[in-house]
Amino acid sequence: MTRRKLLTGVGLGLAGCGRTRRRRIAVIPKGTAHLFWVSVQAGALAAGKKFNVEILWNGPASETEYARQVQIIDSMIAQRVDGIAVAASERQALVAPIERAVAAGIPVTVFDSGVDSANFMSFVGTDNVLAGRMGARKLAGLLKGKGEVAMILHAPGSLSTMDREIGFRDTMKKEYPGIHIVAEQYGMSDRAKARAAAENILAAHPELDGLFTTTEPSAAGAVLALKGRGLNGRIRLVTNDSSDALVEEMRAGNVDAFIAQDPYGMAFQAVKTLVDKLEGRTPPGRIDMQPVVVTVGDLEKPEVRQMLHPEQIKR
Repeated sequence: MTRRKLLTGVGLGLAGCGRTRRRRIAVIPKGTAHLFWVSVQAGALAAGKKFNVEILWNGPASETEYARQVQIIDSMIAQRVDGIAVAASERQALVAPIERAVAAGIPVTVFDSGVDSANFMSFVGTDNVLAGRMGARKLAGLLKGKGEVAMILHAPGSLSTMDREIGFRDTMKKEYPGIHIVAEQYGMSDRAKARAAAENILAAHPELDGLFTTTEPSAAGAVLALKGRGLNGRIRLVTNDSSDALVEEMRAGNVDAFIAQDPYGMAFQAVKTLVDKLEGRTPPGRIDMQPVVVTVGDLEKPEVRQMLHPEQIKR
């Protein structure tokens, strides 16, 4: 074989590889520092394995690094990935980069937390207004419909947690006139800042009866504040999201309930919508994942164990 023929054959082989390469789907979380996103990553990787696509996982360290998330999306557009699944850290900041991806012909699924735009293919997420309502009803039941409560919020502009806050406030106002929300402060997705926020609230409201937190780091900070003041077990605590540490705090009586999501399943479905699109199927425009109230008596139920320990799931 001549050298020219050999080089030509190599070129054809590379071209063939280019045509048959695995599709690449970028999965971009709000952050990577909390256990919720570890479960999201596990779900995305499981979907990648099942559907034979390469998962490009990349997100900012902190859920408040909005500019970094924009940079990551733009980088994925430049790489010409086949699809993007993104959990928007800020409802307005992520509109332009998502629209740039769509304009480049890249299908986009938004998951977990939405944006102020309808210019994307699918949305996969928990019904967060319902999650807030569930939290309000659970806390109100613990307090028998009377008392003072406070909220440790996540961060401004996060649509998923804002929906939880709306659901909580509206339900308390409409259904429980004997309960008053006396304070709200942001934890900024940081355990230390959430602890400081809880400390401020506890100092200002010594008669406080209950706390509602909208994320796992806010709950972790609130638990530290309550334990530091010897108020754990007296002030009732209901939160959204969970972690192994919060489960142990629940077993110890320091957390009364959490509203659990299925981050593994959410990411799995987000990737699946993109695979469906790439294979010529029409994915649903919206997939709502139902939240679940979990108390200490529920921890050993098989369906709850699967939700809390997604690494044990075979899909």
